[in-house]
Amino acid sequence: MSVFESMPPVPRAPHLLKAVPAGPALAFAPHPDDEIAGPGGALALHRLAGDAVAVVVATDGKAGDPDGRYDPLTYPQRRRDESRRGLAELGVHDVAFWGFPDSCQLSAKDLELATQHAVRALQAARPRVVYVPWALEGHPDHHALHHTVVQALDRVGFDGLALGYEVWNAMLPDLVLDVTSVIEQKQKAMLCYESQTAYVAYDHCVRGLNAYRSLVHGRGRGYWEAYCVVRGTVPPSR
Repeated sequence: MSVFESMPPVPRAPHLLKAVPAGPALAFAPHPDDEIAGPGGALALHRLAGDAVAVVVATDGKAGDPDGRYDPLTYPQRRRDESRRGLAELGVHDVAFWGFPDSCQLSAKDLELATQHAVRALQAARPRVVYVPWALEGHPDHHALHHTVVQALDRVGFDGLALGYEVWNAMLPDLVLDVTSVIEQKQKAMLCYESQTAYVAYDHCVRGLNAYRSLVHGRGRGYWEAYCVVRGTVPPSR
């Protein structure tokens, strides 16, 4: 066998999704801000299409102030308020906060508790589209939330479409979604997370990632979000 015959196959170009899949959507975010940084454009498009959108934020985000710039007693509430303001920029007002500790070593018991919370969120929202961090996100909280939500999807017999989104690690996407029409909304929403942009220009990084994702189908123009399919099949664009 030659070295060329043993080469892995060339990755397929991502599917072009011209509009968000129809139906109620539920987004799972590890920290207050991931709901915008990852699928924020998609959530805005769901709302513009008239879809119900619910968001769950798993942790209190308390580890997001490493220099101690803010009062630790009020910091979790600050993070929740930022999340509400950011989501409101997208027209989303249904958000729940689990309040789990941020950036902790998780036990099997912890993961089971989070899975039970995810099951209840799925049963309450009855979504047709679910957004969750993709499997190889580099942050441990992102990775853990992916694991627990996938377990919950199986437990409830979810038969819709679950899509993995990227924040910390770029993926080889199954599909890309054009979010150019709502990128200014997404940018404005990201700027609501002042406690986080005080440390990192997340708005700049996220916008850059979305610009890069225009490379394949957008000819390098506009802004796109990338996703991988976690459960289900991608339906035709509406």
